[in-house]
Amino acid sequence: MSSFALSNVYNHFLTAYTPKSTRYDNHKKDELKSVYRAIVKESEDHPLFLMDRSGESQRYAINLKEDARDLKNAISSLESDYSSSVLDKKIASSSNEDLVEAKYIGSDDKIDSAPSFELEIHQLASPQINIGNFLPAEEMNLPPDDYSFDIHVNDTDYEFQFSVDNNDSNLNIQNRISRLINRSNIGVEASIIPGEGQNALRIESVATGTSRGEGELNFVISDDNTSRRNGAVDYLGIGSVAHQPTNAEFLVNGMERTAYSNSFTIDKQYEVTLKGVQDENSEPVQITLKPDLEALTDNINNLAGAYNDFIRRAAEYTGNYGRSHRFMYEMQSLTRHYTNDLDAIGLSMQADGTISVNEGLLTQTAREGDPKESLSAVQNFTNALLDKTGEISINPMKYAEQVMVAYKNPGKNFPNPYEPSIYSGMMFSSFC
Repeated sequence: MSSFALSNVYNHFLTAYTPKSTRYDNHKKDELKSVYRAIVKESEDHPLFLMDRSGESQRYAINLKEDARDLKNAISSLESDYSSSVLDKKIASSSNEDLVEAKYIGSDDKIDSAPSFELEIHQLASPQINIGNFLPAEEMNLPPDDYSFDIHVNDTDYEFQFSVDNNDSNLNIQNRISRLINRSNIGVEASIIPGEGQNALRIESVATGTSRGEGELNFVISDDNTSRRNGAVDYLGIGSVAHQPTNAEFLVNGMERTAYSNSFTIDKQYEVTLKGVQDENSEPVQITLKPDLEALTDNINNLAGAYNDFIRRAAEYTGNYGRSHRFMYEMQSLTRHYTNDLDAIGLSMQADGTISVNEGLLTQTAREGDPKESLSAVQNFTNALLDKTGEISINPMKYAEQVMVAYKNPGKNFPNPYEPSIYSGMMFSSFC
């Protein structure tokens, strides 16, 4: 067979028959070496057995190994990038969400050292607003002609042209100009302010604040030097500034700061959005990092779901195999050690070995004090599961039927690199 054909067969095998892998199945060279050393160590003092090498036994061991891998990957997906704990999800917290919203945007490796700070809001950033004259909706006092005006924004002039016919009304022209401005996407937006038989054009800058200094405008509307007939700006009143743009003014840990927008970053770690101004006697808003209770409870629910899937599948494999119940005995022994602690926080062990979650008790416990302490039983249980999944992955054949032949002399043996060969079919099935 040519190398090209062999390559196609091999690639087809990998695509069609190998298990679906995730990013948690990717390992560094040192990690793979440590797995191999663990297999050799397992074999060093392991008693001599006659293995059940039937296809049924092999399928049982491989299924246990694959499910152990799935559970380990599920637990790994719940860990944050900066911690191996499933209870260490953190978010930025504001002591007054009505005044300030905060979001952590720093790197995960610096989240534990991210500082807290105080905010005092004295003024919000606001846009420039021009409000035109209120004109009778059904009348029109502009002579029929072609008109134009300029909007100066961001150091650029934009000309807008429109026509007035004999049958046009003020409202028609106001709507026409509003559509022209909104379609231009130049950084200003227009709308109609309705009144009792009268309407006015409202034109507002998209940007808040101003970088040009106090009293400077974000846009100017004029028809002094336009290409068509002028007079529309005065008639509509759209050149009149009703509200000048203002910058946000606030204190960060007592230091005065300003910003053009109500959303800004602090120390490249927090994204802050100001929503209101404080009273003179109100307390500063505290911005800190705290455990993300929603993410934390989601993590625990996902952990329980992954564990339950693992137990149900393993129980089915064990029941079908019917020759060894060692796996189920070991899992019962493992969970028995944590049953009381888990039950106290809302995770109850069921008769079939699965976990039932009491959402109310779990949430209540998470809110009482530091979740890393109040829910420490979850992390202890998770660590035990990781150890067990590692054991299963290293030597899944120990759960198959075995007939012991002889014990080795404990402590007097040497690792044999050829002895792990019975695991090699599992070890090189596209991942370890």
